Amino acid sequence: MFDFSTAEDEVTELCRQLIRIDTQNWGGNKANPELPAAELIASWLSEVDLKSEIVESSPGRANLVARVKGSDPEAPALVVHGHTDVVPAAAEDWNVDPFEGVVKDGLLWGRGAVDMKNMDAMIVASVRAMLRQGLTPRRDLVIAFFADEEAGGNYGARHMVRNRPELFSGATEAISEVGGYSVDVRGQRIYLIQTAEKGLAWLNLVAHGTAGHGSQRNDDNPVTRLAAAITRIGNHPWPQEIPLATRKLLEGVSELTGIEFTAETIPQLLAELGSVEKFVAPTLQNTSNPSFLEAGYKHNVIPGTATAYVDCRTLPGQHEDVMLKIKELAGEGIDITAEDEGEALESPFDTPLVAQMQKSLLADDPSANVLPYTLSGGTDNKSMAELGITGYGFAPLQLTGDLDFPAMFHGVDERVPISALKFGTRVLGDFLMKA
Repeated sequence: MFDFSTAEDEVTELCRQLIRIDTQNWGGNKANPELPAAELIASWLSEVDLKSEIVESSPGRANLVARVKGSDPEAPALVVHGHTDVVPAAAEDWNVDPFEGVVKDGLLWGRGAVDMKNMDAMIVASVRAMLRQGLTPRRDLVIAFFADEEAGGNYGARHMVRNRPELFSGATEAISEVGGYSVDVRGQRIYLIQTAEKGLAWLNLVAHGTAGHGSQRNDDNPVTRLAAAITRIGNHPWPQEIPLATRKLLEGVSELTGIEFTAETIPQLLAELGSVEKFVAPTLQNTSNPSFLEAGYKHNVIPGTATAYVDCRTLPGQHEDVMLKIKELAGEGIDITAEDEGEALESPFDTPLVAQMQKSLLADDPSANVLPYTLSGGTDNKSMAELGITGYGFAPLQLTGDLDFPAMFHGVDERVPISALKFGTRVLGDFLMKA
């Protein structure tokens, strides 16, 4: 029998200590190194006699992997992964120091409290409790903490699967962030398991033209060409096409609310999800959002090139078609390169792994419902997919309706309820033992 009390007692403090390690990641290998966080986690695992290996993809860009042996040698391994880097935080915008790990009003505040040092701490607390009690999970658990997730994983998960794939040998499935959290629909709690995520294409568009004096006529102005291109791309009306996981979610909301599921009622069904609508609504279509521009250096000089950066998110099975459409919309005289790219993922809901997620959730919250959904963003499960590992989002949190959970991701005053951390540790620990 798994005693969760020690894990619940320490999970908040573990998360606080991780938040206090500033691992901001600006991208392009400009980051505060993750090595101190990896070394701290290694020390915690060492205290329960679990050896880990730290792999640096670049000085300070540290990834940690450990393996907990399972009782069934025939069962495939499960990868349980988090990331230790965080997006930057402007301290002047926060009500607390983003790297202090402040406990206030029953919540833990700080950069990473939700994305995703909370789950990092839940994983560590669960594994430590398991090993302290001499318990053995059913299957091997590959415990991994990656660098660089917030910038695409070139120094993290992507580096590891391409350079150290043997560390994931025998694994067929993985769990990570942004799934298993709750949302209230008319007083009924629903836990959303992430079974799909949109694809990613961070595109660089370079328009070419003729440089010249700003006072002269110029019919080959790259700034003008680029402005027209990104206007077409940003305003393109991508058709609504609902992926399977989003459809199943909306069908579930329809059953709970009595609102018939039709094309016309989709906005009503989305509204029933409250703030979580921010995650779900973008999964109804492909998106292409220009994010920033660079051109020129002086008022009276027309430059020879102009550059735009576009964030594309693609639905399962549509990545190639979207890239072709972007090229068509950009038009002549513009080169397009992908700074980072990853296919959409879509995993089945009716599997033994997901069934155990449901059992572990309902054991703690018997009256709840569990539904799949598609994530509009992306996770390190894209890298796991390169090894044929099927990924899910399962970082269980029982949330209160007054917390705008999606706004916590990369947001100001990021925070998580301490009660949710303790709930997640109980559920995750039970799941890891039985999965």
